[in-house]
Amino acid sequence: MKKFFYHNSLSIVFLLLFIGAFTGQIFFGIEEYNKELIENGGHAVTMSNYLTTGHFIEATFENWESEFLQMGLLVWLTIFLKQKGSSESKGFDGDEKVDREPSANRKGAPWPVKKGGVWLWLYQNSLTISLFLLFFASLILHFYGSLKDENETNILKGNPPLSLMDYLGDSRFWFESFQNWQSEFLSVFAIIVLSIFLRQKGSSQSKPVDASHSETGD
Repeated sequence: MKKFFYHNSLSIVFLLLFIGAFTGQIFFGIEEYNKELIENGGHAVTMSNYLTTGHFIEATFENWESEFLQMGLLVWLTIFLKQKGSSESKGFDGDEKVDREPSANRKGAPWPVKKGGVWLWLYQNSLTISLFLLFFASLILHFYGSLKDENETNILKGNPPLSLMDYLGDSRFWFESFQNWQSEFLSVFAIIVLSIFLRQKGSSQSKPVDASHSETGD
């Protein structure tokens, strides 16, 4: 067990941080939602009911959507684009390990590599494909939750509900998306540029402390 935690400590810590933050979101989210309900003449809901509301669904997937988008773009764009001096970029001197052609004869090669054909193609693009699929799934759920939340509010105020097509052209959904996308793109830009000049000893996201600013890659 000790060895398991040692080998998986990074993912375990981030999973625990996610669970803690997600719990906080739910705890404060239901308070905020019930406050809005009461202000609009409605009645407070229970925890189980809150988890099916548009308020919860929209707030959750609005954020997941932007995270998967920025990670998917970062993985995909770093195939073609480079940034001199950044630890997030491939180097400029020839091919790197990630560029090598997969070999079925390599020890420990995953089964899609040995299978070849369409399985190999899917596997060698599986990280990008998975991140973009998660992005599109989150985008759809964000839209669903946002529309549901808008119509829940409309019903409380005595206004007619919006149709799917009406809401697709509404500013609220796109504002929610773009306000998150811009922050994610800024954070990626920051790590790409800051890693040119700044260091963190021991981190895989940083160049060695004694590396020159022009040295590219990790």
